[in-house]
Amino acid sequence: MKKVFKSALTIVSLSLLSSASAASLTVWTHFGDSELTWLKAQAAAYTKTSGNAVQIVSVPFDQLPDKMIQSAPKGQGPDLVVTLPQDRLGQLAAAGVIEPMDKYVTSKSDLDKTAVSAMTYQGKLFGLPMFAESVAVVYNKKILPNGVPTTWDGFIKAAQANTGSGKFGFLVDLSNAYMNYGIFSAYGGYVFKTTGGTVNVKDVGLSNAGSDKAAAMLNDLRYKYNLVPEGVDGGVAKDAFVQGRLAMLLTGPWDMADIKKANIDYGIAALPTPTGATGKWSPFVGVQGVMMNAYGKNKVAAAQFAKALVSGDAQVAFNKAGGRIPVSLSARVKLKSDPVVAGFGKSISAGTPMPNVPQMSAVWGPWSNAVAQSVQKANPNYTSILDGAVKEINGNIK
Repeated sequence: MKKVFKSALTIVSLSLLSSASAASLTVWTHFGDSELTWLKAQAAAYTKTSGNAVQIVSVPFDQLPDKMIQSAPKGQGPDLVVTLPQDRLGQLAAAGVIEPMDKYVTSKSDLDKTAVSAMTYQGKLFGLPMFAESVAVVYNKKILPNGVPTTWDGFIKAAQANTGSGKFGFLVDLSNAYMNYGIFSAYGGYVFKTTGGTVNVKDVGLSNAGSDKAAAMLNDLRYKYNLVPEGVDGGVAKDAFVQGRLAMLLTGPWDMADIKKANIDYGIAALPTPTGATGKWSPFVGVQGVMMNAYGKNKVAAAQFAKALVSGDAQVAFNKAGGRIPVSLSARVKLKSDPVVAGFGKSISAGTPMPNVPQMSAVWGPWSNAVAQSVQKANPNYTSILDGAVKEINGNIK
């Protein structure tokens, strides 16, 4: 009888110990619909294996960063945010509200290096990358059965051969700085000089010789090669593609739902290296990741859940839920038959992370205006336009 009582007491004690040690995590997310369903399923699976409870709280995307900054120091913030983009990472890290995650991550080998770089600020990993996006050339296989030419001369010839009579060979919003960063990068232009993961905001490379050449090439696409008419923005270009009147479109994953709906037989490829460029085309890459509250009381448990969310199997399921491009390399292998994942995955790996420093907010306005001015008429003074933009950027930063 004593043995039975003792055994029962041991079971009760272990149960109480387990209950006492279990954590209760709060996760803020902007996900909706199928992606929210995915996150809740991941939380349930994590709770089952760990014993830690997870509460999912929906917060509008545009409110997440400011709410985190205001709430975290008061002990009212979440344990994790799923997800935030890297362009807010520097602001959150500078405010001290997100936790470096290096000590919780033993290996990054399964994560795309570009995405890891995007989540690294001043040498520290401040978020686990979960999905990414960049632009690439989406082409119509019916018009280009052999795909996108791999040389610039071949690309221009193919585009010109398919331009005319209401049809177009290649379209992009030439005035959009983000869309066309890859050409700036190919010629040696850059936003901020980055060395060893450290961003130097005092070194702005948007008016160097390479940037002048990049602006001239954008101008040539309109006035020399006669490929991109005035008035073409992203919407006009996409409409032409889904109507079957466009051979090649420079765009991102955000347009793929409409392209699929139009039943276009498409492929995805990189833009060739432009003539005279010193490097390869390397488009901007935007990354969103899971970030941890620096004031959280359950950091080990939160890190376990964060790592589970970016694991290969979880990323495959996440892609199936919402179509996002995973940053897990093993997930990309499992999804290699998906042309969107395969095509944009290569573009992301070859891309350049958008700077994640707070000073990036000083760049967009002046740079966007300068790019737009560079394609408003044939052969303007690119040096004057870009020098003026950089002067304004530096003034904004100061």
